[in-house]
Amino acid sequence: MKIIFDLRKVGLGNNGGSLTLIKSGNTLVEMGHDIFFIDSMRNQHTWTPLKAKHIITKTNDKIPDADFIIATGYKSVSPTCQAPGRCGHKAHYIRGWEIWQMAEKQIVKKVLEAPTIKLVNGVGLQDKLMQYGFSSHVIRPGYDFDQIFPTHTRDSNKGVILGGIYLSGARGNRKRTPWMFSTVRKMKTKYKDIQFWLFGNEGSPQDGLVDKYVRMPDPKQKNKFYNSIDIWMAPTYLEGLHIPPAEAMMTGCPVVATQAEMSGVRDYIVDGESGILSKDNLSSFSSDVEHLYNHKDCRKRLGKSAIKSVYNIGDRRKNMQKMIDLFMGIIT
Repeated sequence: MKIIFDLRKVGLGNNGGSLTLIKSGNTLVEMGHDIFFIDSMRNQHTWTPLKAKHIITKTNDKIPDADFIIATGYKSVSPTCQAPGRCGHKAHYIRGWEIWQMAEKQIVKKVLEAPTIKLVNGVGLQDKLMQYGFSSHVIRPGYDFDQIFPTHTRDSNKGVILGGIYLSGARGNRKRTPWMFSTVRKMKTKYKDIQFWLFGNEGSPQDGLVDKYVRMPDPKQKNKFYNSIDIWMAPTYLEGLHIPPAEAMMTGCPVVATQAEMSGVRDYIVDGESGILSKDNLSSFSSDVEHLYNHKDCRKRLGKSAIKSVYNIGDRRKNMQKMIDLFMGIIT
């Protein structure tokens, strides 16, 4: 099958969204499909090589013929819809509710009302689209079980390590980074054996509260990091499918997230079974993190269930096959 991922007006950079698209494209190439990434600029993503063909063009005449063309961001929806019919069926892979790009009314008019087949990466987004009367197909990207796996090293921790992903500014506010700092600051005044570890792409947070920060970890460093954490904190409220908590769970780390509508974790966390979903406020979130700190047996039970929950979603090949099966059903 020939598939185009439309990156025009969006581009590829060193961020989680680009990484997911590249890994999806690479997996489809490995499965034998003909994959094109069309772009209006050079590929600025340096973390992972792109195996698909990367074509830079600002006009439609250089776009290859295909079975499907997929918009990858809100700004690429219009170019995708304007692509010639020879580019195939028009779809949009919606991976976030991007109210930082435009207001909800504009999202409905410019994105949801566009004549595309809607793909979403999680049930939170599917529910959100349904609120506006738009149906969609859940296509998750899948996980790298060969890179993130249990090493059972956290059993030797002398204290309790609280972990999370670090972002600052507006993106940090969407992730509710301040909630993690507030929770740890409060707990460190009560308990002396707590450490606070973070990783991210930015410079080290200028806060003495953080005991360890790993910047831009490679897969081996990331696996070692996740396997060291006793409790993963994920208070975010504006995600499609939140990747880091699932990766932490793949190592047997229990997660505390929230019941926020767009927490991005409902695909793999059932409250009390495979993780903890606090009420959507800081007080409840902090209390649930403290509860797990005080109950090691609960951490172990949730950790075991967490691994099974993410494994049930499957690897990248399994989930990309679901996309192919969906597309084949549309063509035939």
